[in-house]
Amino acid sequence: METIEKLKVLAADSQYDLACACGSNKDDRRRRGLDGKWLYPVALPQGGYSILLKTLLSNACSNDCKYCPLRSDSNVQRCTLAPEEIAHIFMEYVRRKKVFGLFLSSAVIGDPDYTMDRINNVARLLRGRHEYRGYIHLKIIPGASDAAIEEAISLSTAVSLNIETPGKKHYDLLSCRKDYDQDIIRPIKLMGKLTAKGTRFSKVKCTTQFIVGASEETDAEIIRYMGGLYNRLNFSRVYFSAYQKGLGKPDIPGEKRLTTDPEALFVREHRLYQVDFLLRKYGFQEGEIPLDAGGNLPLDRDPKQIWADNHPEFYPVRINAADKETLLRVPGLGPETVKRILKQRKERKILGIDDLRIQGKRARQMSRYLICE
Repeated sequence: METIEKLKVLAADSQYDLACACGSNKDDRRRRGLDGKWLYPVALPQGGYSILLKTLLSNACSNDCKYCPLRSDSNVQRCTLAPEEIAHIFMEYVRRKKVFGLFLSSAVIGDPDYTMDRINNVARLLRGRHEYRGYIHLKIIPGASDAAIEEAISLSTAVSLNIETPGKKHYDLLSCRKDYDQDIIRPIKLMGKLTAKGTRFSKVKCTTQFIVGASEETDAEIIRYMGGLYNRLNFSRVYFSAYQKGLGKPDIPGEKRLTTDPEALFVREHRLYQVDFLLRKYGFQEGEIPLDAGGNLPLDRDPKQIWADNHPEFYPVRINAADKETLLRVPGLGPETVKRILKQRKERKILGIDDLRIQGKRARQMSRYLICE
């Protein structure tokens, strides 16, 4: 196959990994380029958006992960790019100012360290031969050695390794060849240690991803692991990917559960993202997230709204006196609006919701929980 044909196949197969900088609104949603590659808009520090080139190095996988469409026994077109090919293609895009950075992952070619060496080699070529100093996000392969992981971190702006499930018992339903504690948890802990505050690689960001619904996990278990990833390992982001019917083997739990209501799993993914924002941006603690008797998030309402309805004693909040943390508990108020409120209060008293230039459903929602003297 020609290089560009292989890129089309491998870029398409990279769509299942969301653990990079990509979003969900119309401005930062991933899209397909004319030459077949997936393009991922990225919010830039100076404002505006640019693009990540996102691809696999290879889709010829030796692993048996039952949820993965690229598993060793699946019938897909296999191909592999050489490190030099990826480096050359990427630098052509850079020279034409078509991309902001690179997200590089791979199926496991033979064994983890052989694959990691090829992934790291792409970064070595870019950093060394091509003197590229921009954004590189490398995927850590499960089971990789400590030395391979440290080298990847030394070459990267960001790294990720997908945790997939909250715990060994759930992962063992999905794979017989990988050891959850040794191949996934050990590298994740090392990533957190090597990038901790005050270390040599403290500026390198770590992310991960859960496959939601492929196994028998509850939301409570996922949320507990999220707390550890954020609070103990200082990961930057946790992503969620709803398992999609037909991508995996028919004998895994996810296939059986999706026979009832396939769309419910995507709502569940959305609720987990809302919880992620509550933990990262709104000051909520793990134990405050409302769950049903089965340990799952209710699908019919926003978890922040449920918390508010369960704590009437907390409201109404005085908009001209409440601190940032209190204002963030008000349904309808997000970090940017709260920031604007705090700034506006320094100049003049807020006399009503209209002063915030917010109208419609959101304004009516906020008015139930706020007092504007």
